[in-house]
Amino acid sequence: MIIVLILVFFGLMFLAVPVGHVLVAAASASVLASGHLPLMIVVQQMFQQTQSFPMLALPFFILSGSLMMSGRLGRNMIEFATLLVQRYRGGLTSTSVVGSAVFGGVSGSAVADATAIGGMLIPWQKKAGYPPAYCAANNAAASTIAILIPPSIPMILYSLVSDVSVSALFFAGVLPGLILTAVFVIVNNLSARLRGFPFEKIPFDGPKVRSLFIQAAPALAMPIFILLFLRFGIATPTEVSVLAVLYALAAGLFIYRDMNWSRFYAAVISAGVATGVVMLVIMASAVVGWIMTIEQVPQLFSEWALGTLKEPWLIIVAMNVIMLIAGMFIDLPAAILLLGPIFVPLARVIGLDLTQLGIIMVLNLAIGLYTPPVGTTLFISASIARTAIIETTKELFPFYVMALAVLLAFSYIPALTLH
Repeated sequence: MIIVLILVFFGLMFLAVPVGHVLVAAASASVLASGHLPLMIVVQQMFQQTQSFPMLALPFFILSGSLMMSGRLGRNMIEFATLLVQRYRGGLTSTSVVGSAVFGGVSGSAVADATAIGGMLIPWQKKAGYPPAYCAANNAAASTIAILIPPSIPMILYSLVSDVSVSALFFAGVLPGLILTAVFVIVNNLSARLRGFPFEKIPFDGPKVRSLFIQAAPALAMPIFILLFLRFGIATPTEVSVLAVLYALAAGLFIYRDMNWSRFYAAVISAGVATGVVMLVIMASAVVGWIMTIEQVPQLFSEWALGTLKEPWLIIVAMNVIMLIAGMFIDLPAAILLLGPIFVPLARVIGLDLTQLGIIMVLNLAIGLYTPPVGTTLFISASIARTAIIETTKELFPFYVMALAVLLAFSYIPALTLH
């Protein structure tokens, strides 16, 4: 069965069929090839995966992000991020990085982040004299910070396959998100100095910064609000996601007063479409995971890794390489749901904490989002900047180096994750 699944999977991926449909078709083909399993089992496994209370957090967090990112709030957040870093070299591109960290506390989606921030900032950066390919590369890499700062959609998905608490993953994601923000700002600063990017020394405007901070405070408070509720057990992740929607509505209605029916309707439709895409991948991945379980793929992989590589540090290297390669070809949600059931048992055997594995997995697959040939944020950013993918990829080199350095640190220093 597993051979048929692999052949159909890669065959359809080569034909550029959407990954959700690929997973359903590959699972169905492998079940049919077994000769003794009814095809109805595919439907049963898909339906069973939807019967999860924690999974309700997905659509509500997506909806809260849609509500918060539109309207005046989004503009205020970008203006606040701009004032913080614009006065330094590389400040205009660093605005994308800081803005992504701030937006990450609202959206939890790298794709939404790349689209929203890139659409606002890349044209402005190009107009100021920055190379279009560099602007695209910076936006593509920076937008992945959003999936580390809570609420993080990929971390919720990893929780489904690992049984690690969402709150533990959210807390563990804060530090790598902040470190990535810092190192990408450093990349922009050094690039601006070495390549002579445009720079205009702007005096620090304290009153304006305070004013914009107050205006952006409702969005800046969102991740703090989520972490506090989870840390003190006030609400479950699903309940927090519902409260986040109510919070976003209250901010739009009573603080910014720009919420109306048309904007609410657009946010609901956007969140519904995004949820549908993710849910199809989740349901289809459940069938593939079930097939891999009955074929004992996780056990066989663990035996091979322990027998061949032996040393835990070498096994972690192999896991990182596999995840980096998978991230280049498979969408992030599907990669987490497919690789999680394989790596979680192996991590238990070698003593790798499952929370640390979750951060390693998200960091790896985040790099895949801006790596060809299927780099989602890479394609979005290059499209906005109207530049070639190959030129954008060349400009990504320093971002790759720094991201891999961060990945290496979190792979081998447990204290960074288990604080």
